[in-house]
Amino acid sequence: MAQMLAIAAAGFSLVAAVFAFLAFLRAGRAGEPAGLADTIRTEADRTRAAADEQARGTRQELADAIRGLQDSVAQRLDGGIEKLQQPVAAIGKKLDEDMARMAEEAVRGRDTLRQTIEGKLDAAGQQGAEAARALREELTGNFDKSSRLLSETMKAFGDNQHQRLGDMKLQLADMSEKQALAGEALRGTVEGRLDKLREDNSAKLDEMRQTVDEKLQSTLERRLTESFQVVQNQLDNVHKGLGEMQTLATGVGDLKRVLTNVKTRGTWGEVQLGMLLEQFLLPDQYLKNAQVKEGSLERVEFAVRFPGQADEKEVLLPIDAKFPQEDYERLVHAAERADAAAVEEAAAALEARVKSFAKTVSVKYINPPLTTDFAVLFLPTESLFAEVLRRPGLFEQLQRDCRVTLAGPTTLSAMLSAFQLGFRSLAIQKRSSEVWQILGAVKTEFEQHGKVVDTLKKQLGAATNTIDRLGTRTRAMTRSLRNVETLPGAQAEALLQLPAEAEPDDAEEAAE
Repeated sequence: MAQMLAIAAAGFSLVAAVFAFLAFLRAGRAGEPAGLADTIRTEADRTRAAADEQARGTRQELADAIRGLQDSVAQRLDGGIEKLQQPVAAIGKKLDEDMARMAEEAVRGRDTLRQTIEGKLDAAGQQGAEAARALREELTGNFDKSSRLLSETMKAFGDNQHQRLGDMKLQLADMSEKQALAGEALRGTVEGRLDKLREDNSAKLDEMRQTVDEKLQSTLERRLTESFQVVQNQLDNVHKGLGEMQTLATGVGDLKRVLTNVKTRGTWGEVQLGMLLEQFLLPDQYLKNAQVKEGSLERVEFAVRFPGQADEKEVLLPIDAKFPQEDYERLVHAAERADAAAVEEAAAALEARVKSFAKTVSVKYINPPLTTDFAVLFLPTESLFAEVLRRPGLFEQLQRDCRVTLAGPTTLSAMLSAFQLGFRSLAIQKRSSEVWQILGAVKTEFEQHGKVVDTLKKQLGAATNTIDRLGTRTRAMTRSLRNVETLPGAQAEALLQLPAEAEPDDAEEAAE
């Protein structure tokens, strides 16, 4: 039943579409084919959509009706079918006839529409061909006309240029002739002036030669005099240098005597050691000729003072200078002769001498707790220190057995630098309590400073508010005086008896 109703609805929709199409054909047969096709397509789409919508709604309604009235329809279905068969058959027959008629009319309309479209397309093609042919003929005529005009213009331009070139050739020939005449005249003038200039130059050269000869003579005499004076001064300097060389030779001899004298050599090492201590330490940080054993007359040359812990006494580091000159010179001479046996013998003698020095220092100057448990033996030259270090195991043996550390000038400088840093660290530790007290005072003062800043902030806020109120009153007075005429500056100053302001330049000059 639902399918039959849907088919009937679709048939009615199709009939309506066909009638609409026939009506449109009658009303707009003279219209354009393209618009007709669009209209037909639009009506067909609309009809199809309406038919689909109507069929969908019909199916839904029928489904609801069937579900709601299933019992009553079942009872009356038999009688209703017999009653509906004849109308449905009549409607089907009618629909078949209408569909056949509509199909025939649609075929005839489509043929008519195709013939109309083909005729219009043929007419449009003929019109386009005629328009293209007319346009091509017009363009061909325009191109021919332009070519003729261009040829005539180029010919006229060529004739004009040819005439101008002829005129220019005549002008160039005239100018060449004039240039030749002017060149001849210029050549004559230049030659005359060159002759005159040559004569003037010859006269001036003679004068310059005479002047140069006179100046050379005077300069030569002056230079010779100065050279003789310089030679005389240099001879005097040579005599002075000879005197200084004699003095230097005397000093070298004195130095040799110093180095060969045992007591003097010891004094020289002591002086060098004192200079190093004076360079790196403060005077109160070391002692000279310090007594390290109570009741003993032995004095160590220098001792570095180390502060004790808490209330303990200070601790001394003994430093003694030794210079085994003869043993070292024998080693150097043997090395220069390349005598291996002599070198070994001299090195062994130097090692024995250094061991004896270290033993003497250990016995005389190491006295804990008054001193440290080690001492320093200072060798005054780097070469001597290097030769001692070359002896295998000597440095460690002296530290282990004699508790003596060897040091050259560079090594002792490094040790004294380390001592200096240690003294500074101790001074910082001692003054740390003072620093904390100062920081506490600064903290208290900073709190007072914060209070002063708060007071200043309040005063500045009050001053700012006063300035704002003054600005408000000034703007109010300005608005009140807006209609009053303004006087020139000088006249206003004279009227109000105001002091004249100095100009910026005058003020700067006055300041300068």
